[in-house]
Amino acid sequence: MTNIETNQDRLWSTLMDLGQLGETEIGGCNRVEFTALNKQARDLFCSWAKDAGCEIFVDGFGNIRIRRQGKNPDAPVVMCGSHLDTQPTGGKFDGIYGVLGGLEAIRSLNDAGVETDAPIEVVVWTNEEGYMFQPMMGSAVWTGMLPLEDAFAMRDEKIDFGICEGLDRMGYLGDAPFMDRAKVACYIELHIEQGPVLGNAGEIIGVVDATQGQHWYDLELTGVEAHAGPTPMPVRKDAMMGMSRIALEVKRIAEDNMPACGTCGFAEVFPNSRNTIPGRVKFSADLRHPNPKKLAAMDMEFREVAKSITDEMGLKLSLSEFTFIKPLPFNQPLADGIEKAALATQKPYRRMFTGAGHDACNIARFLPTAMIFIPCRDGISHNELEWAEADHCKIGADVLVNTLMAAANGQITYE
Repeated sequence: MTNIETNQDRLWSTLMDLGQLGETEIGGCNRVEFTALNKQARDLFCSWAKDAGCEIFVDGFGNIRIRRQGKNPDAPVVMCGSHLDTQPTGGKFDGIYGVLGGLEAIRSLNDAGVETDAPIEVVVWTNEEGYMFQPMMGSAVWTGMLPLEDAFAMRDEKIDFGICEGLDRMGYLGDAPFMDRAKVACYIELHIEQGPVLGNAGEIIGVVDATQGQHWYDLELTGVEAHAGPTPMPVRKDAMMGMSRIALEVKRIAEDNMPACGTCGFAEVFPNSRNTIPGRVKFSADLRHPNPKKLAAMDMEFREVAKSITDEMGLKLSLSEFTFIKPLPFNQPLADGIEKAALATQKPYRRMFTGAGHDACNIARFLPTAMIFIPCRDGISHNELEWAEADHCKIGADVLVNTLMAAANGQITYE
């Protein structure tokens, strides 16, 4: 079958039109989940899907599925998707590109008059970014990793309502049954890389065949508040200095285990006064590695060094694991199918792992899954300066539509 080409101008137009919802002064997006702006984005996407002839389903956690029917409606569905919510200082491409790239794939199949054997669906997952509550919730609820009742019981100090009320406010507390995983053949996620690997190598497509595992930790150090002037250095129990030493160890552990990553991205200091030695600090730590054994060793070393530092400084340590995601390979035959579509573009590409967490990382535990990356400028994401080039967006969508078509016509066999 002849390869399908997507419409670059149409794809770019949808990206820019949706990007106006929550657009910031310097061109980014602030469209976090459960807000009026995100409702507008959902509404606009659904209107485009309806115009493309799709059926629309909204489940009990607000996940939106749009379906292009196949010749065999009962065949296992070929699924792709991502999310429409952003970080407060996010960009126009993270997540949104995967959703609108999926819509463009459907539109392009319509333009070409192609009827696939199996149905194709594009999914918008609820609350992927996790600015409120925890990240990647929509796919976690769908896969059963997070029970629906537990999700609805969650509260967040930033807001005075729960998830159920937030979905209801947006008009997206749906009543469609959750899609039966047994009726899904595979899942593909199109995304900007969010890192510099492709751009630095001058490559256009990343065939993503593995996840990077990650440990997210919540830490709290408790010392003694005291006056910043008369308290001698040797007798201080400074919680912030303890945090600083632990943060440096996160950096060292990552650098000792490349291609690991280590980050401390959140901190709250109490009492947060310039004339008082901090008596308590809450902060996060994040360690990632694609190799399970390496990641396990990093986890053990981090726990030991955090305890050693706090014991030495006379601080009380509370360390809990907020999230653990195992490193795991994606489905290799599906990644091979993506690679075949990438080869057809005659553009440079590579096989790679994902350094960021995505809904695909949840879904890969249950279904054949793989991802497609395109570069983003300077590898910047979760930032208002996040940017992708129009021609790269088109090439990534070309790879997606042809992989979807192959999968929906039974041309990919999953192990």
